[in-house]
Amino acid sequence: QVQLVESGGGSVQPGGSLRLACKVTGYRYRTVAWFRATPGTEREGVAAIDTLELPNPLYYADSVEGRFTISRDNSKNTVYLQMNSLKPEDTAMYYCAAGWVSGTWCRSNEYNYWGQGTQVTVSS
Repeated sequence: QVQLVESGGGSVQPGGSLRLACKVTGYRYRTVAWFRATPGTEREGVAAIDTLELPNPLYYADSVEGRFTISRDNSKNTVYLQMNSLKPEDTAMYYCAAGWVSGTWCRSNEYNYWGQGTQVTVSS
């Protein structure tokens, strides 16, 4: 059974940091990505890691480049999203997704499996 379980969301003040974790079990993936969405909006690709090539290519949305870092720990089957210098506009539900993506990493329909999401709120 494939499972993606996110953790690490919460509330933080602007300028603060959070680290999200996504544990993937039951599926041999090529790509794991983080997406985010707010009510009434489509899911936006935030970051992705491609595990097929070495070193693993990393991809970021322009809006988070330099502030967010995606990484993985193979021993724990977990992919992390370190989020620094958080802004109110980063407030969203964050979703982890896994798939065998050979096309555009930020297209949500490229991914086969999704987690339930974890809420991130940035507010003073």
